[in-house]
Amino acid sequence: MLPLLVRRPDRPVIIAGPCSAESEAQVYESARQLAPLGIDMMRAGVWKPRTRPGSFEGRGAEALKWLVESTRPLGIPVCVEVAGTEHVELALKAGITAVWIGARTTVNPFMVQEIAEALQGTGTPVLVKNPVNPDVDLWIGALERLQKVGLTQLAAVHRGFSTYRGTPYRNSPNWAVPIELRRRMPDLPIYCDPSHICGSRILLAEVSQRAIDLDLDGLMVEVHPDPDHALSDAKQQITPQRLGALLAGLIWRRPTATDLDVAHSLEELRATIDRIDHELIDRLAERMEVVRGIGGFKKEHSITILQHERWNEILNDRAAYASGKALTHKFLRDLLDAIHAESIHQQTLIMDGRTLDEQQR
Repeated sequence: MLPLLVRRPDRPVIIAGPCSAESEAQVYESARQLAPLGIDMMRAGVWKPRTRPGSFEGRGAEALKWLVESTRPLGIPVCVEVAGTEHVELALKAGITAVWIGARTTVNPFMVQEIAEALQGTGTPVLVKNPVNPDVDLWIGALERLQKVGLTQLAAVHRGFSTYRGTPYRNSPNWAVPIELRRRMPDLPIYCDPSHICGSRILLAEVSQRAIDLDLDGLMVEVHPDPDHALSDAKQQITPQRLGALLAGLIWRRPTATDLDVAHSLEELRATIDRIDHELIDRLAERMEVVRGIGGFKKEHSITILQHERWNEILNDRAAYASGKALTHKFLRDLLDAIHAESIHQQTLIMDGRTLDEQQR
């Protein structure tokens, strides 16, 4: 039997259940309707850390019994969120299979450490949601604290990040962060929580598919027998029937090609990408050599580094040149901003009389 939290070679992991355990009847009905879908684990919030007081904050410890008793006959493991050592003790005593650490807790290393110590020696599977801000080191740090007390069944859950600017999402997916986490912890299972990313049912299928396309290992979806009357996060929950339709509509992709001809063609295309990337690096290095020459000229003639008119000229010219090419406006602007920032940095070194090697040491 495979461990509960694992990168499965054949299929994604599906974790599903209501945002909150609201009543005994609701919990039992959720388990009954989810069982035929073959989910790997049922989730439900018992203690709900709401943004503002006065909202529904969960049923607390009494709900733990409902969860265990409703899932045990069906053979479904169950997980709940814990935000402190008392939660850990109550959950383990009740027979909860696994726990997850929420985004608001992940940002607090002191609390994560206390939870890790409370779980030490239990072998409990733990899922760690990303911190509310896009800080991959903070996310990794929480996982490392759990590893250091001997916990081996760990997984990360990508639930998006808070943002000041308005977006179509409740929490911006910022896919670069879980991609970086996968690069740095390649053996760690990473699941996606599309419910919290979307904040509504509308984009759920699109975000779920994107997660699978990016080789995330499964989904953690909020499912309620009567979502329109849910006591928390009603707009982002779906019925078990709709979950079944969602899963049936997703395209499950493989991380590698199994057909030799396909694999060979892919490698040829990748070799082309490698060649072009090397050319890009060579041209960028050539550009920066010219930039340093400009920096020396400006220093000699007491000219400021930043030239606003020239920068606007560059932006307008490059945008016109890129028109009709397969580049998005955002990518082009981000690329030019990065090049400009490096150009200013290198000219600053010239102004200060330092070399690039000295700055990098």
